[in-house]
Amino acid sequence: ANFEKDPAAFEKKKSKMVMKFGDTKYQWGIMEGMGVPASEIPKFSETDHWLTFFPPHCMQDLKNMGLSADWRRGFITTDVNPYYDSFVRWQFTRLKAKQKIKFGKRFSVFSPKDNQPCMDHDRKSGEGVGPQEYTGIKIKLLSPFPAGLKNLEGKNVYLIAATLRPETMYGQTNCFVKDDIEYIAFEARNGDVYITTMRAARNMAWQELTPEYGKVNVLHNLTGSDLMGAAIKPPRCPFEKVYVLPMMGVKANKGTGVVTSVPSDAPDDYAALMDLKNKQPLREKYGIADHMVKFDPVPIINVPGFGDLCAVTTCDQLKINSQNDKDKLLLAKEKCYMKGFNEGVLLVGNHAGKNVKVAKPIIKEEMVAAGEAFKYQEPEKAIVSRSGDDCVIALCDQWFLEYGEEKWRAVTEECLKDMECYFSDTRQAFERTVDWLKEHACSRSYGLGTKLPWDEQWLVESLSDSTIYMAYYTIAHFLQKDIYGSQEGDLAIKPEEMTHEVWDYVFLKNAPFPETTISREKLEKMRTEFQYWYPIDMRSSGKDLVQNHLTYCLYNHTAIWDEEPDKWPRSIRANGHLLMDGEKMSKSLGNILTLDQAVKIYSADGMRLALADAGDVLEDANFNIAQANAGILRLHTLIEWITETVQELPHLRTGSPDHFYDKVLANDINTAAAQADQHFSNTMFRDGLKVGFYEFLSARDRYRELAAAGAGMHRNLILKYIKAQIIILAPICPHICDYVWREILKEHGSVVNASWPEYQQPDDSLTKAADHLMETVHDFRIKLKNYTNPNVKKKGKNIAPNEVPNHITIFIAASYPAWQEKTLNYLKENYSPNAAQPFPENTAILQYLKTLPEVKPFMKKLMPFVAYVKAQVVEKGPSVLESHLAFDERALFEGNREYILRSLDLDSMEICEASTYADQKLVADVCPGKNLCKFEKRELDPVEKGHVDVTFVNIQPCTPFFKQHLKVYDTDLVSDVIARLKRADRKLKSRSVELYRYVDPEKGPRQLLAFDQPMLWNKRRLTDTSQIQLCPEQGLKSGINQLGDTLCYVVS
Repeated sequence: ANFEKDPAAFEKKKSKMVMKFGDTKYQWGIMEGMGVPASEIPKFSETDHWLTFFPPHCMQDLKNMGLSADWRRGFITTDVNPYYDSFVRWQFTRLKAKQKIKFGKRFSVFSPKDNQPCMDHDRKSGEGVGPQEYTGIKIKLLSPFPAGLKNLEGKNVYLIAATLRPETMYGQTNCFVKDDIEYIAFEARNGDVYITTMRAARNMAWQELTPEYGKVNVLHNLTGSDLMGAAIKPPRCPFEKVYVLPMMGVKANKGTGVVTSVPSDAPDDYAALMDLKNKQPLREKYGIADHMVKFDPVPIINVPGFGDLCAVTTCDQLKINSQNDKDKLLLAKEKCYMKGFNEGVLLVGNHAGKNVKVAKPIIKEEMVAAGEAFKYQEPEKAIVSRSGDDCVIALCDQWFLEYGEEKWRAVTEECLKDMECYFSDTRQAFERTVDWLKEHACSRSYGLGTKLPWDEQWLVESLSDSTIYMAYYTIAHFLQKDIYGSQEGDLAIKPEEMTHEVWDYVFLKNAPFPETTISREKLEKMRTEFQYWYPIDMRSSGKDLVQNHLTYCLYNHTAIWDEEPDKWPRSIRANGHLLMDGEKMSKSLGNILTLDQAVKIYSADGMRLALADAGDVLEDANFNIAQANAGILRLHTLIEWITETVQELPHLRTGSPDHFYDKVLANDINTAAAQADQHFSNTMFRDGLKVGFYEFLSARDRYRELAAAGAGMHRNLILKYIKAQIIILAPICPHICDYVWREILKEHGSVVNASWPEYQQPDDSLTKAADHLMETVHDFRIKLKNYTNPNVKKKGKNIAPNEVPNHITIFIAASYPAWQEKTLNYLKENYSPNAAQPFPENTAILQYLKTLPEVKPFMKKLMPFVAYVKAQVVEKGPSVLESHLAFDERALFEGNREYILRSLDLDSMEICEASTYADQKLVADVCPGKNLCKFEKRELDPVEKGHVDVTFVNIQPCTPFFKQHLKVYDTDLVSDVIARLKRADRKLKSRSVELYRYVDPEKGPRQLLAFDQPMLWNKRRLTDTSQIQLCPEQGLKSGINQLGDTLCYVVS
């Protein structure tokens, strides 16, 4: 059967080289793309040049982007650094002593050209790809042989089919080849002759399946056409003789090019067989006689829900008519293979009645022992070494780490269980890797690296010598002065003094004091440093390394510190790759952006902001150029606003910040500080940026809008906001934040040393109230626009727009009607937030609720209401299911009356309980949190009150504000007058306005201005809470002061 993918296999990822450089094939082109000068590139033919060229550039690029690191602890991880070389030799000596390293023949990815195993970091492509084990089924070729093979008559000739499902061999009806694929007949080790593709034969040669290791003795070259119609006898086949048939889907680069056919359980096989059965022209094309396709599918496995012929049932269900129905066949395979493997039960053979998952390995071993099959491995996908060689899977002598050994695996699983992985996908990837990971070749014959201490003809390969190097970080600065270890470090210790016993004492808690020339004081200093820093709080790396390097890290920690579980890693944070505007970075697309280039284009903080906004999850992050440019503008605008606001601080309101909008901003500060703290702690920088910058800016804008309609911004509160914003943003944009902190706010020290903003538990009800206010006003704006500009026709005639209103009636409801409350309670009780469908099916909801007497009269409204509630839950969360609001709607609207009126450009507002309104049809849909409104034109002048016509003059030079003539009524508050003034001039809508009276109301307006103090000279401010009175003899007064008929206003 053409089982291309093991149902239990772990799927590998594409290589980082492909992600970075796309179609670039040569190192010269790659280096040019990275900005390496052409004159420098030839020097890289010397291995040491790699070590001297790149590290300084990398360090400088990281410094340019603002990375804060202890650069004293940097080091090179090869034997060029004698201290690190000594560290790795100690590590491997201890691993061997603990019997974690062994020698012998093992299957490994191997480069014949390099004549050594090819580990992940030695590959040009295919990183993360491992061996795939098949069962090589020996299908005996029966006499008479095809014409091209006549000289092999008398020999045992076998077509070799590679399968992942040996337990299905009881249902073979034929085998498939492809007519234009090139095959070879070659000599096997036992004297038999095998027929496969050259690619498969090459793998087999390196697995000791040919007479000479690594050599293929080709006896004949042939094509699939030469094999068509040949008689064969597959092992465990229920028929004495079957035939070789054509199949279009056979691949030359997967398996052996020969596919054993089990049409009962393989949809591809069934579709191909039925094509041949039903299409005589197809048979004639390939010379297939009718008797060669007379075999019907054989029931061998019972699959629940699919019966004894799983593939047949699935193909019928999906109406698959041909092997050309590729999409349907792919779906059919997914259905059949997983279900059959996990739930199928064998019907035939010695293991009838057993679950397929249980029987598979038993039958495989039986067939190998009986000589009917052999174990065969090949790369899961194509692997190309850095030398350009197509790699094979080879059985070779090597030193290997015995990952997967039962006890070692168990303790590593214990380490993983207690470790923070941040994402469930990361944990699952670790669990899968620990589940399949077996022996890993840790040695190679040449390259960069440390020599194995006990067998110096071998080098430690690059993934194995850097699994616990985090421990070396803790003491690196004591040992070495530079990254190459060419100079002694702070403690003046020589490399040769770092013996295995010294390393033991530094890193292992129970190790005895060694015999050494190093003083106890120095050793204790290193030992204390290690104990202080270890274990690793967080190891951050790419998601592609979970399947190798990061899992090796866990294994090695549990081996070296087997008696100290408190030294095992506490967390590993995996991340995806980086896309550029949604596409991989590659030279062919012209979108490669190096770190150095990004800093020069976007600045360090601009780039960091875009990176933080690119994404944090395992999916590839996306560096969006438009967002990067917009981010720079946002940062610039933020600096400008802070500068202007700090200059205006002396003029802002003081006293108690007890207005509604003050409380909302204070709560927003608590929310931003609390949530950003949580997100940053979990390394979710995009989420932290969202709440700590974007939403925090929106909170500021909301405050400015609400405060402008009231008493204005509060000095201390807005300053608290600015400081909180700068501290929260500092981890992302430290340079800009430090500039604001020092130069604008005049704070001492650096912002990176400032304490995180202190915060209280955010008040959720206050947040909901503010959101509800803003959403409601936004909704009313839309309704007002539609009211004044209906834009509809009736019977072909345009409807005249309504008269511009000046009054709004807002309808509220303190509680839900009984039928809605019953509906809410049912939805709340049956809400499952973590389920795929959080609510029951609509039919179930309807079935239950229609039995309730409170609901029956409202059946037409029931399901629309349910749909509305579901949508609100998705948008706002489960609090929507509560039958009462967390705040008082009437108090909310009443307390923000002036904001509502100003936003809608109206003069008066009324709040009405919907249940008391005469027209119940109009307010039928009103419920808690869902308001309706009514606009109308009313006569609003309080004719029963006396009034005076007053002229309002803006005496600020160079402003767009001019004289206004308004009525001022008896008992008006100054805040009422300011509101009326703002409604008269829309330019004042979002500004803070203060009223001033003249000290001498008669002479004042006619006196020349003192231009150095136009707002203070001969004027006094009227506080917003002051009341204005109309006296028959003295005119307008505020307290004991006469106001006259001219007042001044100042805009900020």
